[in-house]
Amino acid sequence: MGRGPEHVTSDGRGRLLTGVEDGRVLRVDPAPPHAVETVARTGGRPLGLTTQTDGRLLICDAERGLLRLSPDTGLLEVLADRIGGEPLRVCSNVAVGGDDTAYFTSSSSRYPLSRWRSDLVEHTASGRVLRLTPGGSPEVLAGGLEFANGIVLAPDASHLVVAETGARRLMRLWLTGTNAGRLEVFLDDLPGYPDNLTQGPSGDLWVALAAPANPAVEALRGAPTWLRRTMAAAAHAVRSRPPRVARVLSLTPEGHVRHDLRRSGRGCRMMTSVTETPGELVLGSLMERHLTVCESPLKSADPSPTASG
Repeated sequence: MGRGPEHVTSDGRGRLLTGVEDGRVLRVDPAPPHAVETVARTGGRPLGLTTQTDGRLLICDAERGLLRLSPDTGLLEVLADRIGGEPLRVCSNVAVGGDDTAYFTSSSSRYPLSRWRSDLVEHTASGRVLRLTPGGSPEVLAGGLEFANGIVLAPDASHLVVAETGARRLMRLWLTGTNAGRLEVFLDDLPGYPDNLTQGPSGDLWVALAAPANPAVEALRGAPTWLRRTMAAAAHAVRSRPPRVARVLSLTPEGHVRHDLRRSGRGCRMMTSVTETPGELVLGSLMERHLTVCESPLKSADPSPTASG
């Protein structure tokens, strides 16, 4: 497949879509023999993907910005590559509304994706949530986030839930009502660093935890700026690999943990996304060269929160 199928989504026809390190967007048949075909080459590093109401694919490319692909023609458009006159860095994940308004994240305004370790260690808090209406220009809805990452739109479009990776929490950004524009904690003190978010057919919110909480990184949160920047440079130079562990959570719409699924061992390093399909979960990774498939606990799950496996 290629290294780093970071995010996984469905194409609406039972097939899976993902992007890999060499810039390809791949379509994967989940049925044996699991045929893989290239549907586009972005020329950058595709991350989050989602489909508009008309079937066109939105692609967050960490190097090129927010793109749109027409699968039937192969036309690839750049929808947004700058914000406020500055290059859009680390375009990470995207959700789309019924009117095709795109809500997407920029993880860092300081570092490129290749230096994600530096951003987390330095705690730059330069991540943003952006909005792009059809025919409009990108606008900032919220800033000051510690590596803004996964994003989902509530079914009633009242709010967004955003993964703040560096802070180990999920934030809720209200879009409508008297709280419109308000950013508040949705779920705090996660046991690891949340990456991509997806909303499953069951209504559960799935959270991929890319790695367990790192005590050394957490200890730097209150350190002087010079020390955090020194350690950020060291983190980039050393590039330690995350532990071999996979962990995903499913949450109720109210933010309660329904399932906490864990596994360690070969092929489980840095799982960055989880997508619910009929009877199964499909996990993506920033580092592995494969997709991981496991049985979904929802096949015979207790509907009450806090079940684990």
